[in-house]
Amino acid sequence: MKIEDYYFTGDKPLDRILPDGGFCAIFRRIACIGDSLSSGEFETLTPDGKKHYNDMFEYSWGQFIARMCGSKVYNFSKGGMTAKNYCEKFAEEKGYWDPALAAQAYIIAMGCNDLNHNRFAVGSVGDICDEDFTKNADTYAGWYGRMVQRYREISPDAKFFFVTMPRSGREERDRTVAAQAQLMRDLADHFPNSYVIDLERYAPVYDDSMKPFYLLGHLNPCGYIFTAKIIASYIDWIIRHNMDDFKRVGYIGTELADSKLRILEAEAVAAAAADKPQA
Repeated sequence: MKIEDYYFTGDKPLDRILPDGGFCAIFRRIACIGDSLSSGEFETLTPDGKKHYNDMFEYSWGQFIARMCGSKVYNFSKGGMTAKNYCEKFAEEKGYWDPALAAQAYIIAMGCNDLNHNRFAVGSVGDICDEDFTKNADTYAGWYGRMVQRYREISPDAKFFFVTMPRSGREERDRTVAAQAQLMRDLADHFPNSYVIDLERYAPVYDDSMKPFYLLGHLNPCGYIFTAKIIASYIDWIIRHNMDDFKRVGYIGTELADSKLRILEAEAVAAAAADKPQA
């Protein structure tokens, strides 16, 4: 075989859907940050017409990826979650800033509640203060950036994957989807080690043709498996097209991680300078 035939270097991100997650499996610890769709939430309707929502993490796309790839996957998510609520109290209350839970990869799928339901201002990368995340603006971009900044402090060499929302075929909603997608692309340019899982460009349109994958307003078990395969296959595509970026993934979180080596090198240089005889 030719190695080029295996890598399919000219394919689009979702031209092949992988049953085993492909190179996504190089990440042994993955954190999934999001709302109901990251939590395996099922929606039910009682005879009296009341809706009920249940986060069923075993059915989340993150846990399907865990079983698919054999990786440890954390659900840092909850139905109804927003980036602002996540940063202000939810993550702290749940202990999700704990360095013991540091991951090699963070997949962030947050925005539906922020933008569609709460009508939060989208903002821009200009709302992010690189020196002090507490000074970020009170916008979706500011709070989203704060999530990334905090997790980059916890796991400096981790890879980040920002998920855009898929199109719905509804004009007004898709304007919001497009704005969120552009922000994700801008954030990936702004933050190191960051990539976009661009469902807005490459996923199917989530219109009536997707009804078999839904349980009322949320996905059903097949829908969550479908999402897991899309996300894992997209990450495989990103890795295959950026192989040099992922050579040292196995060292993330260890003393051999790039950031640790830079610190050790700086310390060695400082020690050598201190020991150097003065002229």
